[in-house]
Amino acid sequence: MKQITDLFDRHGDNRYGEHVNQREHMLQCAKLAEDAGEAPAMIAAALLHDVGQFLEGAGDAAEAHGLDAAHERLGEVFLSQWFSEDVTAPIFLHVAAKRYLCAVEPGYLEDLSGASALSLGLQGGPFDAAECQAFEAHPFFKEAIRLRRYDDAGKQPGMVTPDIHHYVEILHAAAR
Repeated sequence: MKQITDLFDRHGDNRYGEHVNQREHMLQCAKLAEDAGEAPAMIAAALLHDVGQFLEGAGDAAEAHGLDAAHERLGEVFLSQWFSEDVTAPIFLHVAAKRYLCAVEPGYLEDLSGASALSLGLQGGPFDAAECQAFEAHPFFKEAIRLRRYDDAGKQPGMVTPDIHHYVEILHAAAR
């Protein structure tokens, strides 16, 4: 887990178009999942869902270069060396969950933060009906939606959270 905590130390202060930095966002998501009574796998997924932003320069690809760096895929691949699908699948699907919710939930698209709206366009926009149906059939559909809700809520300036070290034991519990 040291490799993961080192990434937080090196890249956590990065800004990504929100009113919080990457570390604050990811810790907020983990705290929200923990406060909701989620299992270690979902807390780990909430904490690590944007770790792909720390890899291969993906963090500023949307704002600086107008590119989708597929951070969800980078994160899934990187984290699969320690975690099973119950952690990595929701991470991989959290972008799809945003696209799905934009298609099926009235007002969701309008409520996206500026950074999420920008990346949505680069990620393909809202799903069409066939994409919605395929997403609903995925075995980790419900987990991806829950993770997306934590992602959307975890952007609150000034929210008090534990630091990354609080979650190391939970990460170990969620690891293979």
